[in-house]
Amino acid sequence: MTKLRATLLTPLSGSLAPFGQACATGLLLWAQHASQLPTPWTGVELAIQDIGSSRGAQMDASIRAALNTRPDVLFGPYGSNTMLAAARATQQVIWNHGGATSQLAHPTFPHVINILSPASTYFVGVLQAVRTSDPDAETVSLFHSNSGFGKDIARGAIQAANDLKFALQAIPFEPRHARETTTRIPQAHILLVAGNFEDELAVAPILLRRPWRAAAFVGAGVEEVLAPLGTRREGLLGPAQWLASAAPIPDEGPDANWFITHYRKVANADGDPPYPAVQAFAAGLLAARTLYTTGSLDDTDLLTAAAQLTCTTLYGAFQLDPHSGLQSGHQILIVQWQQGKRRVVWPPQQAEATLQSGSKGLSH
Repeated sequence: MTKLRATLLTPLSGSLAPFGQACATGLLLWAQHASQLPTPWTGVELAIQDIGSSRGAQMDASIRAALNTRPDVLFGPYGSNTMLAAARATQQVIWNHGGATSQLAHPTFPHVINILSPASTYFVGVLQAVRTSDPDAETVSLFHSNSGFGKDIARGAIQAANDLKFALQAIPFEPRHARETTTRIPQAHILLVAGNFEDELAVAPILLRRPWRAAAFVGAGVEEVLAPLGTRREGLLGPAQWLASAAPIPDEGPDANWFITHYRKVANADGDPPYPAVQAFAAGLLAARTLYTTGSLDDTDLLTAAAQLTCTTLYGAFQLDPHSGLQSGHQILIVQWQQGKRRVVWPPQQAEATLQSGSKGLSH
C-alpha cells in the first residue's frame, strides 16, 4: 500500500487560527473521504503543521520543519502574508488555496498553483453591479490600507472604475490607524473600504452615517466579520469567494450538499462551512486530478497539467491565466446584506436577488 504524503501548512494559532482550522478541517475531509487517487496511491497521509499567524523566525522555522519531511504534495496556508512566506521558502509545487494576493504570480512564483480569485478582483463586480443598477452613479471614494493586500484590492478597483467611467478618489491609510483618517474621505456616490477586518469594523459606524448610494466592505462578504454592526450592516456589499446557496454543479468531485453534510459531521458544527474549508477541499480535489493526468509527482509535469486544466469543483471553475498563473476561471461573488442575510447580487448568472441601492439599500 502506497500512501500519498501530503502536508498542509496553516495557522492554527494567532489571529488567523479560526481560518486556518477551517482549512485543516476541509483538507482532512478530502483526505479521509474524497481523495479518489489513481494507482499506485491507496489513500492520503495528511500532516498538518501550525505555522502561526505572524511573520518571523518562529513561522520560518515551522515551515522549514514541514518541508524537511519532503511531502509528496504541499498545500499552502490561509492568509496572503503567510502564503507568501511559504512560497518563498520552497521551490516545490505548492497549492495556494488561502492567499488571495496577486503577488503570487509568474515569473516570481512559477511553482504556485492558485485556486482562489485574486484580491485585485474583489471590488470589480461591485462597480459592475452598481453601474448596471444605478447608471447615474458617477463618483467613488476608495478607502484602503497601504498594506500589500489593500493595495492589491485598490489596483483592481481603480482599473475597474476607469473602465466603467467612474471618477474615483483613493484615500490610503496605515493599518490600525483607519479611524483617524476617515475625515479625509470625500463624499461620493459609492464607498469602497478595504483593510484588515479590525480596521473595517472600527470605521464602519463612522462612515455609514453618510448617505452613500452603495457601500462595500471586504469584511461584508464574510458572515461574522461585521456582525457587531447589527442592522447597520443592512444593504452593505462585499466580495465572497464562495457561498453555499450559489455553489455550482461540479464536474470534478462531490457537490456542495455532500460537502456541507460531511463537514458538519467532521467539524461537529451547524450552519454552512466557512469558505476557507471549501477552498482547501477544492485544492485536494484539484491536486488529485493533476495526479490522474501525470501519474507522477514530478513538479514540471504537475505544473503543466495544472496549466492545461479546466474543470469545475463545488468551489467553482478552475482555470489558470497562461501569462500570470493567477486564477481566472473562478469568479468572485458580490453579496449584499438584505433582511439580515447575504444574498448574491452579482454576477447575473448566479444572482439570488436584485441589488438595492440608494436610501433603500443602506440602513443608517
